[in-house]
Amino acid sequence: MTTDNPIRLHWLDPRNPRQAFPPPGSAMRDPNGLLAIGGDLSVTRMVRAYSQGIFPWYNPDEPILWWCPDPRAVLEPSAFRISRSFAKTLRRGDFAVTLNHCPAQVLDACAGPRRGSRGTWLGPDMRSAYLELHETGFCQSIEVWRHGRLIGGLYGVSIGRAFFGESMFSREPDASKIALAFLCRQLQDWRYELIDCQISSEHLQSLGAVDISRERFLAMLRQAVGVPGRTGKWRFEIPVPASREHRPEGP
Repeated sequence: MTTDNPIRLHWLDPRNPRQAFPPPGSAMRDPNGLLAIGGDLSVTRMVRAYSQGIFPWYNPDEPILWWCPDPRAVLEPSAFRISRSFAKTLRRGDFAVTLNHCPAQVLDACAGPRRGSRGTWLGPDMRSAYLELHETGFCQSIEVWRHGRLIGGLYGVSIGRAFFGESMFSREPDASKIALAFLCRQLQDWRYELIDCQISSEHLQSLGAVDISRERFLAMLRQAVGVPGRTGKWRFEIPVPASREHRPEGP
């Protein structure tokens, strides 16, 4: 690991989940956004991190690494881009969409190997941490079904009126885009201000995500997390496809 700026990496004490993070602006330029190392994945530390625009990202054989890159990819819910072909898919409605029906299955699917993934970063410890966040109302999952089979979805962290997108998966064409489309519709209805997409990609840009400076992102984030949002395990309050033919079994 090399760095072009003389910054010492900040170490976090795993015994002190309330320990303050260093200022996000002190993150390294190379690798872009690396801010701290160590600590733990407790709910207390994770919520503190996300509220400050910091997220964990590391491989299972590494210590915990904490990041706040510059620039930052952000998608405003109202800016989600729907192509003509995807609009036809949505109108067809030959699928069902659920919210928090099976977060563990979504995490397992996101952890599996797939083209364009960020490696094996979603290891057992990370999976357990996000499930604990789900149980405490800070992590939400969106699922897409066809003929009762899980074909796509996504999950992320919710604090205030900000949603921090973590990962998505598709087992059939457009399945993860369907999940994101209905998430954006619901967030727009609830007047949420932003979806943090973390690191830009051509795919995210095609859906309406834009890169903004870290400084601007943190200013937007402070405003979004400072406003009360939906708490607990979310349920859709907008119309979603849920025909008997396609929806999953169970609640």
